[in-house]
Amino acid sequence: MTEDTTTDTQASQGHFRETWPYFWINRANVYYTLALEKRLKPIGIDAPRWRVLMSLFEQDYMSVSEIAEFSNVKLNTTTKVVQRMIGDGLVETRVRPTDGRVTEVRLTEKGDTLRAQALVEADRIRDESFYHVSPAELETLNGILRKISADLARMI
Repeated sequence: MTEDTTTDTQASQGHFRETWPYFWINRANVYYTLALEKRLKPIGIDAPRWRVLMSLFEQDYMSVSEIAEFSNVKLNTTTKVVQRMIGDGLVETRVRPTDGRVTEVRLTEKGDTLRAQALVEADRIRDESFYHVSPAELETLNGILRKISADLARMI
């Protein structure tokens, strides 16, 4: 390795965190998840339950696989979380009327009440974490992340 190559490699490694967008995306997600878990724990919700509750927020019924896809959680993990939530009285299931092979999930009244409490905490986290970000910057960020997600989805 030549001195120039070594210097270039060391320079790129030294600035890796500053220039690698996935470092920052992951870091923001880790801090968000930790803050979310800290805020939701007192009301009895963990991050996996939060993902299921929010998946069902804007739809009356979703299949377990749809919840897994929406919440970016593996299907077997989502299935276990839903089973625990059934036991806790937070969700209930039914057979999809148009396809008897599919189990659909929906929030119970208790689950919807808990979701509403959790959403208050999530909104606080959003407001606090985007305090120094203008609405226009947030709109731009969402647009950029939407494009990146679509590009990455085409790779898998």
